Amino acid sequence: MPHLPEHLLTGYRNFMSGRYPTESGRYRSLAREGQAPETMIVACCDSRSAPEAIFDAGPGELFVLRNVGNLVPPYEPDGEYHSTSAALEFAVQSLKVKNIVVMGHGRCGGIRAALDTNSAPLSPGDFIGKWMSLIAPAAETVAASTMMTATERQTALERISIRYSIANLRTFPCVSILEGKGRLSLHGAWFDISTGELWVMNKETGDFERPEL
Repeated sequence: MPHLPEHLLTGYRNFMSGRYPTESGRYRSLAREGQAPETMIVACCDSRSAPEAIFDAGPGELFVLRNVGNLVPPYEPDGEYHSTSAALEFAVQSLKVKNIVVMGHGRCGGIRAALDTNSAPLSPGDFIGKWMSLIAPAAETVAASTMMTATERQTALERISIRYSIANLRTFPCVSILEGKGRLSLHGAWFDISTGELWVMNKETGDFERPEL
């Protein structure tokens, strides 16, 4: 019995014989000097929407935080355990990133769970339900709309949740202060898994638009 699944070991062998030799100097530099990414990505942990692949990023270029539904909770210094807030704090205060991008995606299971108020919890702890309750007000409003199809409701909430997370980012003093000084910029994006299209949020209107390629 291998200590890792065989497909992971195969992937690592391919990495060591292919990509690593061409980027070994970069890895050695990162090990010696540390990381200094300019951009943090808050993305969903869905296996189909990996930011490093979507943005064709090399090692050390992106500081990536992934959680269910790419959500950012509001600032709550209550002494509890806050992994998303901890990663944000490290990115802003220690790494001094210049950009934070909240990137949602189509067909998000977390968003679907937020819309399906009749679904049973996956476990007694209902951790996903509690986490997705961060966007409960928007989910209830969107779910109640009979003018949209189920697919339209899901896409709408996926994009609304991005705006929610950006608003929550601004509740963190370290974020709002640096944004006010022009040293930190907040962005929203939505990735369509089926087509590969990336939609970027217009900062002035909140609309999602296709960038020119």
